[in-house]
Amino acid sequence: MAFLRTVLRKCDRKYVGFLQKDLLLLKNQHAIAALKSTAAACANDNVNASASPKDPLDITFEDAKAAFKSKTTWELVRAYIVYTLCSFETLVDHNMKLMKVSRAILGDRLFTALMKGTFYGHFVAGEDQYKIRPTLERLRSFGVKPILDYSVEEDLTQEEAEKREVESSVPEDKANVDDTESLKQYSVDKTFADRRYKVQSARTYFYLNEATCERNMETFLKCLEAVAGSTYGTGITAIKLTALGRPQLLLQLSEVIMKARKYMTEIVGGEGNVLSHHTTREELEKKIRDANITDQASVTKFLDSLTEDSKGIMHLFPWSGVVDDNQELSSTFRVPDLKRGRMVRLITKLSTKEEEMFRNMIRRMNTLVKAAQDMDVRIMVDAEQTYFQPAISRLTLEFMRKYNKEKAVVFNTYQCYLRDAFNEVTTDLEQAKRQNFYFGAKLVRGAYIEQERARAAALGYADPTNPNFDATSEMYHRTLTECLRRIKELKNRGEDQKKIGIMVASHNEDTVRFAIEKMKEIGIEPEDKVICFGQLLAMCDYITFPLGQSGYSAYKYIPYGPVNEVLPYLSRRAQENKGVLQKIKKEKRLLSSELLRRLATGKIWYTPKGNYVPV
Repeated sequence: MAFLRTVLRKCDRKYVGFLQKDLLLLKNQHAIAALKSTAAACANDNVNASASPKDPLDITFEDAKAAFKSKTTWELVRAYIVYTLCSFETLVDHNMKLMKVSRAILGDRLFTALMKGTFYGHFVAGEDQYKIRPTLERLRSFGVKPILDYSVEEDLTQEEAEKREVESSVPEDKANVDDTESLKQYSVDKTFADRRYKVQSARTYFYLNEATCERNMETFLKCLEAVAGSTYGTGITAIKLTALGRPQLLLQLSEVIMKARKYMTEIVGGEGNVLSHHTTREELEKKIRDANITDQASVTKFLDSLTEDSKGIMHLFPWSGVVDDNQELSSTFRVPDLKRGRMVRLITKLSTKEEEMFRNMIRRMNTLVKAAQDMDVRIMVDAEQTYFQPAISRLTLEFMRKYNKEKAVVFNTYQCYLRDAFNEVTTDLEQAKRQNFYFGAKLVRGAYIEQERARAAALGYADPTNPNFDATSEMYHRTLTECLRRIKELKNRGEDQKKIGIMVASHNEDTVRFAIEKMKEIGIEPEDKVICFGQLLAMCDYITFPLGQSGYSAYKYIPYGPVNEVLPYLSRRAQENKGVLQKIKKEKRLLSSELLRRLATGKIWYTPKGNYVPV
């Protein structure tokens, strides 16, 4: 105890908060060992950060030794076996059935041992926040940081998933609809109610009740505690907003946002977000006054609630009040209808219970972000389907405004397979600049493209996706280039370049190379800590580890959870690997190369021991 108190006095302040928190856990032997490891790492970081080795980076990502120096020989053999099994289509297509049959035949104990020796051991870090620490420590010693995700998923049938989704996506009072035209995209359809349809690389939550959302929040809090206690201020926890509330509310909010954009287009022309019009209050007020709206008191209230600055109106509605002050949604989203000469509601009138459900969702999100801020870690809000995403992005930006005042605590995710990705990112960057908060973004290609295309075709609305892979890559690179350009502008003006932080979350070598080359071209160094890279645990190690070991900020997305409860996650990973056979071929080739090298050099019993310090 005296040793730990000494560390608390002498360690960097950024580590003190979670060290003090861990002192409360000293009765737990896992916690004692973890805390001593944390204290030792903290002291080592203070002494050795500047002396951390940096390897030259092979931009072709063909260096097998660099890719796998963090692995034991057994782990290389296991990886080769797992990737080989993922190449058999029949096996992968029926993997969930095979796992269930194996568990029934072998029993839980033998089945758990089998899974830990194969798929679970390869794709999952461990069972709980204590058992994953050795994995996190080893990753860190080879220059890689974690994004934690508790990957327990419900094993629902299609019928169960559809029933839950339909019931939780419609208003309680279906007769009490709004008096503006409904948008097809933002209503539930039973054909696509199982949101797992054609989705392999993303986890799906299905709403059951408010108690389940509370449990999800508690799970995310445990992830935050685990990442704070294991990563020394550099870790991230990934969350989904659909885990924290009723999907009906996200659908309705998304529809409100798109109706507001349509409303601005009809009044002032042009297209895009409200902010992009650069319309002043005076210009909007003149058009409304000319329409002779009968309820002038409500018009005045609407105008007084505009979010604006010297450059014009940013939002038609007081979103800060929705997040900060628990304003009722039904009374907030009303606009003057210039054609009918009266105020109209853009959202179906919510019941008292539904308003409370929305406040609960906001409370849960506030609890999580405040906890992340207190623990000095970050939260990454995952992107979801386009019929949820306008609401998810709008709320996430408001939490950025609220919490990203001194550093980026909250990150939003942007899917570059969407046609509007570039416009959405640039608009959000503009809001961050005008409201003076730190902007954090994760750029991904996206997980829902096949589902989005099928849904748009079936329901008869415009396909929101790019036409092909090349168009998506172009969108990704264009969006990333714009972010880098703005970071460079901040640097040139002598401002804090960390006002913009970007994660390049991609398993595509060309995209990673593009990002590195653009960083060099623009003059952004890895040590600037404004660009980081991320890949899934046990996927594309030949990208992640060489990046981390050469001084770039590199992350692994780390799933964890009990063996029997992460089977749906493992099933998706197997399916995803079947779909990226070219990457598997390269991974297997590099694994073979490293195994042969170790055999030829007598290093078959190699023990990984890194001394890298992550950026």
